[in-house]
Amino acid sequence: MDSIFSIGIQSLWDELSHMPVGGVWWINTDRNEDAISLVNQTIAAQDKDSRVAVISMGEDPKKIITLENNRGPQTVQLFSMTSEADSLYFLSRDVQCSIDPDHHLVILKCANNVLQNIPAEKLLPWLEKINKWAKFQNCTLLIVNPGSNNDKLFSLLMGEYRSLFGLASVRDQVGSYLYDIAFWCNEKGVSARQQLTLKHIEGEWHIAQQEETVVQPRSDEKRILSHIAVLEGAPALSENWTLFESNEALFHEARTTQAATLIFSLMQNNQIETLARQIHTLRRQRGSALKIIVRENNTSLRATDERLLLGCGANMVIPWNAPLSRCLTLIESVQGQQFSRHVPEDISTLLSMTQPMKLRGYQKWDTFCDAVGNMMNNTLLPADGKGVMVALRPVPGIRVEQALTLCRPNRTGDIMTIGDNRLVLFLSFCRVNDLDTALNHIFPLPTGDIFSNRMIWFEDNTISAELVQMRALQPEQWAKPLAITSDAKPILNARHDGHVWRRVPEPLRLLTDNAENASL
Repeated sequence: MDSIFSIGIQSLWDELSHMPVGGVWWINTDRNEDAISLVNQTIAAQDKDSRVAVISMGEDPKKIITLENNRGPQTVQLFSMTSEADSLYFLSRDVQCSIDPDHHLVILKCANNVLQNIPAEKLLPWLEKINKWAKFQNCTLLIVNPGSNNDKLFSLLMGEYRSLFGLASVRDQVGSYLYDIAFWCNEKGVSARQQLTLKHIEGEWHIAQQEETVVQPRSDEKRILSHIAVLEGAPALSENWTLFESNEALFHEARTTQAATLIFSLMQNNQIETLARQIHTLRRQRGSALKIIVRENNTSLRATDERLLLGCGANMVIPWNAPLSRCLTLIESVQGQQFSRHVPEDISTLLSMTQPMKLRGYQKWDTFCDAVGNMMNNTLLPADGKGVMVALRPVPGIRVEQALTLCRPNRTGDIMTIGDNRLVLFLSFCRVNDLDTALNHIFPLPTGDIFSNRMIWFEDNTISAELVQMRALQPEQWAKPLAITSDAKPILNARHDGHVWRRVPEPLRLLTDNAENASL
């Protein structure tokens, strides 16, 4: 008869605790001490005749593993391995050198944060191989992985149900723990997307008393979790609304939801990547029933940023100029929706898709051509939406090097170069109909006063064709920026008011009559 082992959480029903031989189960924890406690309680939950082996990465197993006198197996075999992620590839070989894994519970307690940066192309093939090994050796492998930020790994493993029989996470909350089960498969059937509240009392893990001992569906479709800034100072509109002071507090509460509406607030451009990661985590881990909305409270989103948020799993982005009444109508319009777009497992794919070029400002002629060429060849970027390239020729009397000193791009991804008496700009992810607005922000003077003519390319094939002509330009025809001296003064004391550049008046102090008499 095949052995069946159990997770060390008391009162947890069989559908979520049993681990038959022949498979791999994975549990993440936020803290290393929680992982150690869970391993010890899992050992104590086994029968006295069970065969248990514990492998500890980077720690002496004799210092962290304890046996209880009144329960658990009579003996536990302890092994240690280095804390390097590469040591995982030799795990199956090393285990078989020491024990016969047949009908064993093998617990791998990983080192803290050791698996966070392991690339997916290495981890997933290893997981597939170790699953085949556990099935062939007729043993159970439980991986307990502590880490301070396991969301990326958790999202990646959610799609590996062919290699994993179970995936769960123990998350630390104030005064309790959240046991988040992505999926759990055993002889009792398959359970998925279950969340239970745990208590850690005197070193033992318990299901909270209010949890019913049945697997029940949970419906929170009417709940609306919102950043307080979304309502512009108005109170919660009904008992279904819950307001939060920050996106972080909203995110942590949203991790317990199934089908609620979540409304994040975007105040500044530097919030976009953090917000994108939070939305990606929620969409990958909590499913397609969530309604995720981003309201732009201040003008800060570019087209590429909006594309990133939608690609990470947001249902809708409400623009900054939408009044509150319109905002509430849009929130109501997404009720009952199911998110159907594909969200990649790794958010770095989305980030590279929308933020591929980290350059800004002046670049050498060949560097400029290579950077724009790489964008045109990036298959992850939308066709004919990668940006606008514009060539500007100065008016007679102004050298191209002088015109370059007036070019002041503020966005990452906006680059320029000079050569052949032309200033060539590439504005990443800029729409051609927004070109004049963009140029007004980049130049402190009207472009008609600085340049006599311009040529524009905004389709991929036309930009690529122009790059071929630019690469043919000989290096002696490339221009160089003017040398900057330490006593150089700004050409123009100006500031941008949101529409055009304006001169800033300089105050002058006039001499008084007394001062004039003193000077005489």
